[in-house]
Amino acid sequence: MRQVALARRVGASGEVAPPLAEALRARGGAALSGYLSVRGEADPMPVMRDWDGPVGVPVVEAKAAPLGFRRWSPGCRLAPGTFGVPVPVDGAPMVPEVLIVPLLAFDARGFRLGYGGGFYDRTLERLRARGPVLAVGLAFAMQEVDAVPTEATDQPLDAVATEEGVRWFGSGAS
Repeated sequence: MRQVALARRVGASGEVAPPLAEALRARGGAALSGYLSVRGEADPMPVMRDWDGPVGVPVVEAKAAPLGFRRWSPGCRLAPGTFGVPVPVDGAPMVPEVLIVPLLAFDARGFRLGYGGGFYDRTLERLRARGPVLAVGLAFAMQEVDAVPTEATDQPLDAVATEEGVRWFGSGAS
């Protein structure tokens, strides 16, 4: 399913930043984790650049562990991290309250298909145990599938923003 979803995403396009900004508007000023898009992922950069609070990006610190996060700012020095994803060289550690989450596919229940490492699931579980956190997937509408296979450890998203708007799930609905 991952290979099919990755192949389908190639060439996908659409303006995802305005719906994402709208989904996050009420949380302005909170510590935000975005990501530096790779392999055709929907790009959160316009929202990250305009955010009025601290911004970080995820960092893989160890296999089978939750993600860490480092502060990011436009123009900061980057170096390839795990899986070749760029990470800030000098970014201070931070803990996000709002996460923009990349994905390969998503379903109407709010579950996402990632790359298979379980990093975001472990991260969301840890952060949610500490207190409220908002997790918004960023995707193109064509990435929706009937059902994402799930396991007991999978963490649902609160919303998904696409070029067609924002879909809220469960208690995260607003």
